[in-house]
Amino acid sequence: MKRNRLGRALVVEDDWGWRSAVGEMLAEEGLDVDFTESVATAKELLRSHSYRLAVVDLSLSEISQPDQQGLLVLQAIRQQDPLCPAILLTGYATVEIAVMALREYGALTCLRKEAFNRTHFRNLVREILASAPGMVVKTKDWPEVSPGGGGKEKNEKQPSALVVDDDAGWRSLLSALLGEVGFRVQPCAGLGEALNRLRRTHFDLAVVDLSLIEPVSTVRETLPSGTDEELSGVRLLDHIYARGIPAIVVSGLSSPRLIEALYQSGKIHAFIEKQAFERRTFLEIIEEIRSRCRNETPLGLLSDREWQVLNLLVEGYSNPQIAQELVISLNTVKRHLKSIFAKLGVRNRAAAVALVLKHRERDRI
Repeated sequence: MKRNRLGRALVVEDDWGWRSAVGEMLAEEGLDVDFTESVATAKELLRSHSYRLAVVDLSLSEISQPDQQGLLVLQAIRQQDPLCPAILLTGYATVEIAVMALREYGALTCLRKEAFNRTHFRNLVREILASAPGMVVKTKDWPEVSPGGGGKEKNEKQPSALVVDDDAGWRSLLSALLGEVGFRVQPCAGLGEALNRLRRTHFDLAVVDLSLIEPVSTVRETLPSGTDEELSGVRLLDHIYARGIPAIVVSGLSSPRLIEALYQSGKIHAFIEKQAFERRTFLEIIEEIRSRCRNETPLGLLSDREWQVLNLLVEGYSNPQIAQELVISLNTVKRHLKSIFAKLGVRNRAAAVALVLKHRERDRI
């Protein structure tokens, strides 16, 4: 049965991924959504329609220096549709700007993209729709929410995902989506941080941006000479591929030759352009990967610490070297190896390494 529509919502956002994600959530709550990325068009829409809700990005320009044009949209809402609650959604606002948006421009609340939480947003929208137009809705401004965390304790049986993107907004958006479908998420801003996580943690999935802007010192330490700094995401895929982890690329960089090469080499499971990002498509790809891996192998029984030990074993580390690398005692390394051998059903180091390599080769096919 078709759901009754509850009115119109206005989304003013210059980033396609955020427009798509926010628009889908609003539509799911029963709203018809209008989109624009400019102040002028937003004003025209406000003159033509009455809105139950508006979601406005602070910066509406693709130039490197963020602007504050979203405040002009808030001003227009206050003048032309004063009963419309407005949510400021931004990756750039300082506390001072947030206070100004709330007090001087009439915004209902300010949500930071880097701390965006889908459940919090949905609850806020439902509160607004449940209230009479013009009624004040009480909100908690600037919520501190860890993407995908949900306040639950870590569960070693819960699948884990590595999200690597130098844009805080996209890191948060992708982490929230993965958290929503049951992943423990480790977000990373760049190559160096991601490599460190890969060394110490087992991941069931990786979501990577190709263009990672690294600090110069980090790039020089982690990339071979002559490698393009802005393509360090490609270099990261080599390490992810070597560990047999399925990878999804979500990137604004879409060179057909590069993407074709990544597919042919088996280094990526899927590629999504940020400009055409859709939540439903992303989640369908995740489910496809999970279905493929549903027949759990003995490797899935290992704890994170056991994976750390096993990864170093595969890289050729001796027991003393593993102890030094992980800052644990030699006896602890031996206990971990005994547990690893028992879980994998093997008798020695060589057999454990062979099982891992066979598993990685299978995932590449």
